[in-house]
Amino acid sequence: MTNAQPPRFAARLNAFKIGAAAYWPGKNTITTADLLARAATAGLNAADLNYPDHFEKDSPGDLVRVLDDNGMVLNGMAMRYYTDPGYKLGAFTHPDPSVRRAAIDETKRGLDVLAEMGGNLMTLWMGQDGFDYSFQMDYARAWGETIEAMIEVADHNPDLDIALEYKPNEPRAFALMPDAATTLLAIKEIGRDNTGVTLDFAHVLYADEMPAFAAALVARHSRILGVHLNDGYGKWDNGLMVGAVHPIQTVELLVELARIRYDGALYFDTFPDHSGLDPVEEARTNIEVVERLRRVAARLVDNADLQAAIARQDAPQAMRLVQAAMLP
Repeated sequence: MTNAQPPRFAARLNAFKIGAAAYWPGKNTITTADLLARAATAGLNAADLNYPDHFEKDSPGDLVRVLDDNGMVLNGMAMRYYTDPGYKLGAFTHPDPSVRRAAIDETKRGLDVLAEMGGNLMTLWMGQDGFDYSFQMDYARAWGETIEAMIEVADHNPDLDIALEYKPNEPRAFALMPDAATTLLAIKEIGRDNTGVTLDFAHVLYADEMPAFAAALVARHSRILGVHLNDGYGKWDNGLMVGAVHPIQTVELLVELARIRYDGALYFDTFPDHSGLDPVEEARTNIEVVERLRRVAARLVDNADLQAAIARQDAPQAMRLVQAAMLP
């Protein structure tokens, strides 16, 4: 990601259901096409679609036209197993082999739709693949079956990228892939070039990690395929507006992304739903804040004085330089 090329901004589409009755008076059914059109009014120029739920009332062809009509591009898709209660005990780790097979086959169908729409990125967040109690899961079996499933998914269409999005827990008490290191271990075992990681800022905080360090680690051992920007207090997945709590850490992440030349979309995985915020205004605020923080990052990425301070771990000098760039 560099400042020479304007970034693609996407956001969590389901947030644009907020205030539906007032925004679409008299409309009984809100479609994905409706959500995309509303999201575009916030200045978003890309979109991620959830499979299968965003396709319940809209065909892939229809959504391609809607994206084009609203000046948006398809950033990618994300599997959403949690919409099916049958996956409550897991998708790739479910104790019933027929359910595991159903999850793999549904993922393949999602990949086929992604390819049909001209996209190339599928994000897997395996939130339901975990455990809640001691003696509930055969850990070795669950890990092995997850790796086998992900190999099959990655091999289904090697031209499509598969991004693993990690999170410590929720909905399960413990996730099978809770942090950067465990996710990178899985990617090493999967052994496919079309795999990588989606970093979610709030998830990284929740995992007690430093976002820029996580980015550097992923870039060293794999690829950053997606970036979800948001914020939180590190206790759970707050999904607050970008920079609301950790502006310095956000800038450091943007600097690291510039150094590794990340050129993918910036996706706002935020939850205006929690406070009933206007989703359009919330998205506009995220765009404005990120543009400001990107300008700060651009001033810091090649700052020789900052690099010298970092080289000698001179935190006071580094903070002075960063604060001067952020608060001129």
